[in-house]
Amino acid sequence: LGGTARFRVLVRARCADRGVVELVLVFAATVYGLLVGSFLNVAVHRVPAGQSVVRPRSACPACTTPITARDNLPVISWVLLRGRCRTCAEPISVRYPAVEVLTGAAFAVMALRFGASWELPAFCVLMAGLVAVSAIDLDVRRIPTAILRVTAAAGLPFLVVAAVVASDPWPLVRVVIGAAGAYGVLLVVHLVSPQGMGFGDVRLAGLLGAFLGWLGPGHVPVGLMAGFFYGSVGGVAVLLARRGDRRTAIPFGPFLALGAVTAILAGEPLLDLYLG
Repeated sequence: LGGTARFRVLVRARCADRGVVELVLVFAATVYGLLVGSFLNVAVHRVPAGQSVVRPRSACPACTTPITARDNLPVISWVLLRGRCRTCAEPISVRYPAVEVLTGAAFAVMALRFGASWELPAFCVLMAGLVAVSAIDLDVRRIPTAILRVTAAAGLPFLVVAAVVASDPWPLVRVVIGAAGAYGVLLVVHLVSPQGMGFGDVRLAGLLGAFLGWLGPGHVPVGLMAGFFYGSVGGVAVLLARRGDRRTAIPFGPFLALGAVTAILAGEPLLDLYLG
């Protein structure tokens, strides 16, 4: 009986420690996501214009005054400044804190999903890329290839390390198959209806297929089907709101991104539900 009691105490202590570690991991991921989101705001503004994301320093678009460090804190600075430039009082778009909060939340969710593993940084990189391409696609109806390349180059090596650590090369095979499959499906849609599906969406599908393929072959079709479903709902919403007609161009990148997140978080249950 004494041994059983000590075992229970040990189990409770380890569970408590695991909870603390998970809490710290989620908090760190959130903070890091907020910082990355601040950088993504620069990328969203400059990449479509072909400008460097490093130089010059960020400045107010209205008065061109460089933004100081105290006014560049994610979310906090925008709240303290009440959404206005300190120098000229010109309103600052709510999109800036929205991108930061969205990135921080995405990183936190990935921390809960993957825990302390090599998969976590890979999928955090993917989330950052998806936030950037979604914001750009909403702005200019275009998905820059540079963002997709950087996301792949920065995220996929972590999956290679994860496969090496686990001594299991099969997930990397699924990465290639998933990328080729998703790219091929949207390429067919693009060739059939080039006006309805841009080639940037095809490239994005290939990137998403690689990451979803890592999780399992079934995650790829789940992500694509969810993306098409969300896109259909968005198109109907535009028609019902009378903000366009059937010929109105709707950016598909954000819907693909949302479909991929759905597959990452609930791919297996959704696939089981569908097959059942």
